[in-house]
Amino acid sequence: MSFTVFLGNLPVWVTADDIKQWLTAEDLVADSVKVIRNHETQESKGFAFVEAPTGDEMQAIIRRFDRAPLEDKILRANPAQPSKGAAPRGPVPAGAQRTAGSVGAGAAARTERRPAKKREAEPKSAFATELAKAL
Repeated sequence: MSFTVFLGNLPVWVTADDIKQWLTAEDLVADSVKVIRNHETQESKGFAFVEAPTGDEMQAIIRRFDRAPLEDKILRANPAQPSKGAAPRGPVPAGAQRTAGSVGAGAAARTERRPAKKREAEPKSAFATELAKAL
């Protein structure tokens, strides 16, 4: 079972090491800390996931950091929710059925490949747009 805490509303300068130091200062334990970053700029998106070893530790982290002030922000901490696109894992409960988009459903029927879409020539970021203008 996963005991993951969503830690949100972080200033962009916060790193995983900062969060680990805060946890250590509060005698809290985390197995891992991951600050989510923009793939292009590597700037923090303002949230992180903290993996706690137990449910009690997860609740202690949430109690300590939820609504805690940091600079001009109020942090948010709560149990992480699975991503909306995540497929269900494990065995299917009795009486339940997987949907067509679920793992294992109709895999044999999906052997036909669609042609690849052509990528747009337009740059994807403001930085890339400015770079393209300069070239």
